[in-house]
Amino acid sequence: MTFSPQTEDRLRQAFKHLNRFMVLMFRLGLGRRLQFWPRVTGQILVLVHRGRKTGVTRRTPLNFACVDGDLYVLAGFGAVSDWYRNVKARPQVEVWMPDGWWEAVAEEASDHPERLRILRAVLVGSGFAAYAFGISPRLPDERLAEISTGYRLVHLRRTAARTGPGGPDDLAWVWPAAAFLLLLRRRRR
Repeated sequence: MTFSPQTEDRLRQAFKHLNRFMVLMFRLGLGRRLQFWPRVTGQILVLVHRGRKTGVTRRTPLNFACVDGDLYVLAGFGAVSDWYRNVKARPQVEVWMPDGWWEAVAEEASDHPERLRILRAVLVGSGFAAYAFGISPRLPDERLAEISTGYRLVHLRRTAARTGPGGPDDLAWVWPAAAFLLLLRRRRR
């Protein structure tokens, strides 16, 4: 489905707000909770990348699919997506999954020989988001190929497991601190 430039801009802005919430949920240790109903909410990871011009760390929630043991994500807004342009310039990334954290290299896969099969898997993995954009993963191959010509498919090749500070759950300390403060407040009453 194609949108007018104004509608596409509004959608991109809406996703930016939703993305901030999703990154916060991962940082608070609630990444798994976002996956409570994958067929509807989608399978979500956070891609940590560097700005191509600024070098500033960016975090982008994306829907994903594992196909034949490989991890793929999709730039539904195409080559103009900021995260996509960033990883094209600096392909070394971190991937925050609901169940782990690791380093990866982002590789262009838009010309993969099985592009449609992989694309379909990512669309299924996106839950309601695909349908919100008017794309059914059940479309015939010809129609899906036509609709998705501008989409960019990215393979995330795992390179090393990560642990330590600075990853997902880095704000999980908030929960015990909040509980402690609530208990103190309750005792004072």
